[in-house]
Amino acid sequence: MPDKPNQKPATFARMTDITSEHRKNYYQQKINELNGDLKHLMQRKSSFAWLRLGSIAAIFFALYLLWQFGPAYAIASTVLLVFIFIRMVYADLKNHQKIIFKKTLINVYSKELESLIGNYQFDDGARFIEKDHPYASDLDIFGEGSLFKFLNRTASEPGSSRLAAYLKNPASTQEITSRQAAISELKNNESWMKEMQALATLDPFTFSAKNKIQTWIGQPTQFIQFGAWAWLRYMLPAAILTIVFLSIFDIVSVSVLLAGLLLFSIIAWQINKVVAPVHNDLDKVASELSSLSSIFSMIESRQFKSPLLQQLSNEMKNEKAASASVAILKKLLDRLDLRYNIVLSAPLNILLLWNLQQMLDLEKWKKENKKVIEKWTAVLAEFEALNSLAILHFNYPDWVFPEVTDDYFHIHGKELGHPLILPEKRVNNPVHIEKNGEIMLITGSNMAGKSTYLRCIGVNCVLALCGAPVCAQELSVSNISLISSMRIADNLQESTSTFYAELKKLKTIIDKVNAGEKVFILLDEILRGTNSFDRHTGSKALIRQLADKKTAAIIATHDLELAHLKDVYSEKILNYHFDVQVSNEELFFDYKLKPGICQSMNASILMKKIGIKM
Repeated sequence: MPDKPNQKPATFARMTDITSEHRKNYYQQKINELNGDLKHLMQRKSSFAWLRLGSIAAIFFALYLLWQFGPAYAIASTVLLVFIFIRMVYADLKNHQKIIFKKTLINVYSKELESLIGNYQFDDGARFIEKDHPYASDLDIFGEGSLFKFLNRTASEPGSSRLAAYLKNPASTQEITSRQAAISELKNNESWMKEMQALATLDPFTFSAKNKIQTWIGQPTQFIQFGAWAWLRYMLPAAILTIVFLSIFDIVSVSVLLAGLLLFSIIAWQINKVVAPVHNDLDKVASELSSLSSIFSMIESRQFKSPLLQQLSNEMKNEKAASASVAILKKLLDRLDLRYNIVLSAPLNILLLWNLQQMLDLEKWKKENKKVIEKWTAVLAEFEALNSLAILHFNYPDWVFPEVTDDYFHIHGKELGHPLILPEKRVNNPVHIEKNGEIMLITGSNMAGKSTYLRCIGVNCVLALCGAPVCAQELSVSNISLISSMRIADNLQESTSTFYAELKKLKTIIDKVNAGEKVFILLDEILRGTNSFDRHTGSKALIRQLADKKTAAIIATHDLELAHLKDVYSEKILNYHFDVQVSNEELFFDYKLKPGICQSMNASILMKKIGIKM
């Protein structure tokens, strides 16, 4: 059945379409620029490969050619060329890291470009689904095709968890205001946001890494509490190195040297027995710490204006900046990795007590930073969640920040659209409930848009109450607890029928209403699991109870008789409808909300089309 082309509201829809095309062009331009940068870096990589090869050849050539003029010339030139070679290796390594970062940044921008055409290549947050959440399942907050997948630009597990918390738990009005200011500031720094997102993507920080660090911090120290190690760490290596030096000049015998080496081998072995379990627990977090340090450095080096971003940035700066502290921890763990080096491990630990040196420094780090890891992780999570909403604001700058107030209840919106419907297909509608106790009752035919409208209102409320911009020309809403009953399913494991499952949800709603909670209720087809008489009777009773309790609600129904409750509650029932136009037994929808009761239904036409003789 072909649908009639959507009659979109001219101004807002046209602005959205233009903005979408502008952002597509912008992202494509950024990708082209980054590909140009990457091509230049790849050319440098090729040059470095040839230069390294040339340096090695030059070292052997210098030894061969200059030896005849004297060993001093040959050795001096060789040392110089080796130094040049090492510098070149470091430059090549730095260039390689830039290549990886550019490729990651290109991928980030490519995913952003794809998202503008509805291809969202982000984590869908299915793990955050809660069976009994008041609205998450009904409004598709998590899972495939969800709001979370649409918004999510986090890479770390703490960041994803924080964004999920934003969507599951309405913030206070003060928090909403502070987040709006932070998102507005971040939106104007798009390149900074994308670089931070790319860094977080390189080696995403996980809860596993966080837990390993916190577990280690919570364990008692093994060395630093014994004050003697403060000087033994230097005296013992000095002693064995002195023995080796004296042995070279035959001042002490070989037997003394062997005895000393044996003794220090035993000491190193005993130390390693303590070091190994600690290192084995921590060695897998080093790569994640590298990205963490780079992200913290970005936050610390930027001057923010909004109070929330200033507060978060200040929490990164203790006696020592978080980035520097995390970088030190990574360096210490990297040094401990030499335990696994077959060639270097034995001499380093026998002659320098290498593992002991790193453990003493690790325990010193633990003592200095044991109270801040949780705070640093929370700041990372907050920035990633805010970045996700700021990228939404950047992608759709014509969306607006809603006005959220503490009074109960009102909602007023113009040109509200469902965020997950592409601009070129989206139909926008208004919403207006002036005071508590008013109930919007929406009647309409099948597929006319009632359920989508409810979800549009619900999803925009979720965005509004977490501090994000909303898909609307204008929105003002009370800060409320949202609760819905729209998608009810039976549960075989719990032997729960669809009807009983809905009754449980309705009981939750009634309990909140009777407790006087400030709730905003979205209901779609009440009591659909029972017979038509009971459904009508029960629905009518529920609407009366909501009206008497002065509860805000929007209810969609096929039951046209319910609309006549306005005769009893003239100031509390607001009748609206979605209709359908029929031409030659073809259905045409405009998905526009209209005042009054629906006069056209389509079930019989649909049944005839599938072969049921009417």
